[in-house]
Amino acid sequence: MTGIKIDGKIIAQAVKDRVKKAVEELKTQNIKPCLATILVGDNPASATYVKNKHKACEEVGIETKDHKLDSNITQSELNNIIDNLNSDMSVNGILVQLPLPKQLDEFATTSRISPLKDVDGLTPHNAGLLAMKKAVLVACTPSGIMEMFDYHKIDLNGKNIVLINRSNLVGKPLYHLLLEKNATVLTCHSKTKNLTDLCKSADVIITAVGDRSKFILTPEMIKEGAIIIDVAISRFQDRLVGDSDFEQIIQKASFATPVPGGVGPMTVAMLLKNTVIAASLSSQIGR
Repeated sequence: MTGIKIDGKIIAQAVKDRVKKAVEELKTQNIKPCLATILVGDNPASATYVKNKHKACEEVGIETKDHKLDSNITQSELNNIIDNLNSDMSVNGILVQLPLPKQLDEFATTSRISPLKDVDGLTPHNAGLLAMKKAVLVACTPSGIMEMFDYHKIDLNGKNIVLINRSNLVGKPLYHLLLEKNATVLTCHSKTKNLTDLCKSADVIITAVGDRSKFILTPEMIKEGAIIIDVAISRFQDRLVGDSDFEQIIQKASFATPVPGGVGPMTVAMLLKNTVIAASLSSQIGR
């Protein structure tokens, strides 16, 4: 029995439609949502990601400010740019595209962003609020995954979830979001023992390894009717792949995401949503 494809493109468009209406409403109040992006260096993949984010902003009416910086920029110089954007009342959201060149400290950089403009949800302030169930701005990929569950009315209450990732971008924030839905969450990683057996017992598997030389989720590793969310994306044998092969997994899973076209579009859509939320927050405090 073939499962149901969780189509990120369709769900992301539904989010974008809501965001566009919210942008139009804010503009009637003379509030113009604006996202500032910072791209350091000339990493082709990062440049493509930023370009796609600007395009998505344009589609829903969000203004953008693009900052392309030399790869040799110092931490002090980058801090000054972030400080200026923090104090710029026309900017509602600030996004620093990761990864950064080695001379720059990612934690120091993301921590520099005002929590009210932290549309990536990476500042210690917003990460702490998430742990306390009080977050307003939440990391985009995890919140996008939760949007997918909501769209398909997947009840996570009591579900056993194996989460294969412990990063600040995905695993850690997603862990808290899943707990809020009363799921039982087991966070796994490269040092986890008996991972295959753990996966076989899971109702839901969320995998975000992104390196097929280290890990591949196969149909033999999942139980009949499991839900599979594949967050990973990498290039393998001249094609974009996740941690699993969708066409094989969907034959056994009840729901599964493809790669590409699954979680990826959701990340951008939730960035737009966060930017609108940040704009609303700024208006409430008189900025």
